[in-house]
Formats: sequence, structure tokens, C-alpha cells
Amino acid sequence: MMTKQISLDALWDSATSQDRIFHLDNFTHLPEAARRYLEHAIAPGTQIASAVRLWMHGEMKLGKHWHSFKAEEVICRDRGMIWQATTEMNGLPILGEDRIVDGVGNASWNTIQRGGEDITRSCVGRVQAESVWLPSVLCNPDIIWTELSASQVQATFTALGEPAKITLTVSSQGVLEQIKVDRWGSLEGEAFHYSDFGGIVEDSGTFDGYTIPTRLRIGWFFGSERFESEGESFHCTIDNAIYR
Repeated sequence: MMTKQISLDALWDSATSQDRIFHLDNFTHLPEAARRYLEHAIAPGTQIASAVRLWMHGEMKLGKHWHSFKAEEVICRDRGMIWQATTEMNGLPILGEDRIVDGVGNASWNTIQRGGEDITRSCVGRVQAESVWLPSVLCNPDIIWTELSASQVQATFTALGEPAKITLTVSSQGVLEQIKVDRWGSLEGEAFHYSDFGGIVEDSGTFDGYTIPTRLRIGWFFGSERFESEGESFHCTIDNAIYR
């Protein structure tokens, strides 16, 4: 007997508010690029959020063709995320969902579902990349920050039980320009393995004190020539975001 899955609304309602307030003074020990990023991403005095709810639209690559989509997503720091999308293929509506909640992940399009350990690990990698939509995740004192250059910094921590290593490229003003993670996945029928996954931030916007990427190009093989020719698979624009 299948267990009923938690809904997107229920995941959002389960998020609890925190008493912590963002103060940049708490992060003076971090590498310069990390400080610039956090100072730009979170306004002083903003409550440290445990969840974000996003509304977006864009294009995604299914097979060899691009399809427009609309989607809603909830990311809950301690439990995971649910992303629900609608698109069309051959004139017919298609419903899609990626989720990882309480350690169980699956991906589905209409009635076709994929689950198991590999899908769960891949969904965790997606949550890690999308931490830039919930920057409060990167305020955790357990994060190890490593300066790679004047404009690049790497955050190493554990997210949803999996190791996370996120590389951020940040402008001199603290604006996030690129993000890259090691994500578990299977491409073109290959066995599952870790591969570079990330994207380019083309615009940003501010919601409830958080300045986040609002227009991105995302995909596999990020940082190599294969990104644009093979790996790029997701273009999105954030229409609105609320925090809790």
C-alpha cells in the first residue's frame, strides 16, 4: 500500500519561523567574497527564513526540444523541496514534479514516475543548487567557506544527509553571477555519477528582504564547452517569492 505523499501546501505549512535575525557582524570572519554575497543577498535585520515559496515560468528541454512551462515550488530547509510544473507536448498538457521530502525523492511526468536511491540523491543535489533561492541556508555556522579567488568562494556542508559543495561566483558588489555544484545524475543512459551542474544568473530581484536570482540558465556540464551544446536544459524566471 502506497503512502500518501505530502502536498506542496502541507510542506509550506510545516515550515516554522525562526527567532534569528541576520546581522552581517556575525560573518566578519568569512572570506571577502562570502561576506559580499551574504550582505547583498540578505538585508540587515531580515528574519532568518526556514522556507521559500516560488512561482516561476520559463523553458525546459525535454528530449531534444524546448517547451515552455509554469511552476510553483516550496523549499523547506530541514525537509526538502517540491517543484510542480505544467507544460505541453504535441499540444497535450503534461504535469511534472520533482520532490525530495524527509529523505525520499522521486520525479514524475504525468503517470510516469521514477524513484529510488539514485533519484533521491539527484533531487538532493537540486536542492543544494537552489539554496541561492533560500540564502538563509548559507548562514549556518557549520558551513566551511573556502576562498578560491577574489570572485569565487566555495561553501561545504551537509544538506539533507548528503555532502554539499557549492561554488559561487560573486561580483565586486556581491551580486551572484554563477553557481556550480557536484550533482548526482544519469545523462544519455549513462550510469549515475557526480557531474558539474550549475548555471548563469542573468538578473536578480528582492523579496521580503532576500535578493535572489530571478533569471537563470541552468544545466549539466557547467563550466565546460558541453554546457551550451549538450547540458543546458532549464531557463527560468522567478515571478514571485515569499519567505517563512
